Amino acid sequence: MAAISLQAEQILERSARYIAGGVVSLNRKADPQIVFTQARGSRLTDANGNEYIDYHAAFAPHLLGHNHPEITAAVTRAIEEGWSLIGSGPTFWEARLAELLCRAVPSLERVQIVNTGSEASAYAIRLARAWTSRDDIITPLGGYNGWHDDVGRAVMPSLEQVGPRVSPGEYPFVPISAGIPLSTQQRIHCVNFNDLDSVEYVLRRHRIACVLLEPVLQNVGVVLPEPGYLAGLRELCDRYGALLVFDEVKTGFRSALGGYQSVAGVRPDISIFGKAVANGYPLGVVGGRKEIMDLFDAPNPAKRVLIAGTYNGHPVNAAASIATLELLMRNDGAIYRDIEAVSDRLCSGIEVILAEAGVVGVVARNASAFCIYFCQATPRDWHAILADHDFSLDKRLRLDLISRGVYFFPIPCKQGSVSAAHTSADIDFTLDAFRAALKAIQAR
Repeated sequence: MAAISLQAEQILERSARYIAGGVVSLNRKADPQIVFTQARGSRLTDANGNEYIDYHAAFAPHLLGHNHPEITAAVTRAIEEGWSLIGSGPTFWEARLAELLCRAVPSLERVQIVNTGSEASAYAIRLARAWTSRDDIITPLGGYNGWHDDVGRAVMPSLEQVGPRVSPGEYPFVPISAGIPLSTQQRIHCVNFNDLDSVEYVLRRHRIACVLLEPVLQNVGVVLPEPGYLAGLRELCDRYGALLVFDEVKTGFRSALGGYQSVAGVRPDISIFGKAVANGYPLGVVGGRKEIMDLFDAPNPAKRVLIAGTYNGHPVNAAASIATLELLMRNDGAIYRDIEAVSDRLCSGIEVILAEAGVVGVVARNASAFCIYFCQATPRDWHAILADHDFSLDKRLRLDLISRGVYFFPIPCKQGSVSAAHTSADIDFTLDAFRAALKAIQAR
């Protein structure tokens, strides 16, 4: 990396002085601290003027690339036409967005629009508790469903914290934050992904309101569900009276227009979406079965679930999401086929380079989301990653790639994301950098 510029130094100093923790989301804190100043398409530019091909995509919302011209034009047009935060009654942009969401995802019979995925997951849990009159939640190790207390377990706990693999059984709750009440922690039951026996073990012992999970774990890379796992969850929830909640904040609209649920052929009771639904603008969605969603306006106050938010359905974010969904739907979803082809080329190229270098590794992939695991086999859960993945090599590779102008978030096991803006030239450059980085690491 080049010496840091005066501008970057000033920004870092100001951030450290005035922002608690130095960055406005501590999940973004990573070494090296690069001050980015601009992003367009597949490229990031830092305060030193260095350019990078971006595979981080701000934790994955930029499915179309940064500042996609059609999305920017839609937002600009909405402002120029006087769309504004009204705060009274419905608006045509809310209605249009809701219509598009329900058309795209068959399980969405009704939706509500919020601002973030964390808000959406909080509402999903509130709905599940109101519907079932139960309090407890089952959720997998290695998942992330937001920052709030009811899902506040550590995403990447150590083996010392959770203990060895158990099945059937559950793992200790490891809080993601200080300040989570013990009473809340006791209502959250952590099991491994792809472990139906442990889900049933907990369902038999506790009054479970919902099983809440990412249908693909995409906060510890990309961990795919094994055949029958999601369908098995559906059957278990039906048998024991719990709701099945899919957190599609990362998988939704990146996996497919209908979400990963359309790929798996499994219909959840409630789904939540975010990130790619508005291509980088802040918008979250909670939706599902009509009779459950209607609890938001239930005639019986004892069953009514409050949903409120000054900025829900904000016109700027709604305009971005409407434009995003319309683009994704265009020509029978042709853009997905384009992104798939680019993703194929990148991931197959990485596999070839790993084999050429004699490096043990696999590329796990869900559509345009991917992760390189330095393991003998594709991991099925967090314990498999802890046992087999070479975290040190992962980190060294990410740092070397950054020095060569390819930006992978510099924390092991973080998902890579391909966008519609990535070109064949970008892929060629990335593969050349990957080959050179591995060679340099092996020579040290």
